[in-house]
Amino acid sequence: QVQLVESGGGLVQSGGSLRLSCAASKSIFGSSVMGWYRQAPGKQRELVATITSSGGTNYEDSVKGRFSITREYAKNTVYLQMNSLKPEDTAIYYCNAVRRGLGPFNYWGQGTQVTVSS
Repeated sequence: QVQLVESGGGLVQSGGSLRLSCAASKSIFGSSVMGWYRQAPGKQRELVATITSSGGTNYEDSVKGRFSITREYAKNTVYLQMNSLKPEDTAIYYCNAVRRGLGPFNYWGQGTQVTVSS
C-alpha cells in the first residue's frame, strides 16, 4: 500500500522557521516528482514547490528565497524547509507524489497544519 506520511507542522511566530517532512513508500519515491501543496481556508489548493527525481526544483513565486525543497533517497523522504514565515503562509500543507507516462500515479498525503501568528 502506497503511503505518504507528513510531519513537522505546527504553530510558529512570524519570521520563524519550520521543516516539513514527507516519508514515502519506497516503491514510488525514486520515480516520482515530489511536491508540496497548500490550502488555506476558503482558498484553492496551490503549488508550493516540486522536486524531480534528478533534483530539479520549482517554487511558487511568493515562497522563492524563503522555502527550500529537498529529497533524501536513503530515507525515501522529501523535506520543505520554511524560513521567514509569514501569516499568509498559514495553511494545510500536503505532500504529493506524481509520475506521468508509463504506469502513472498521483498520491497525496493527509496534510499537516502550519499556522503562523503575527
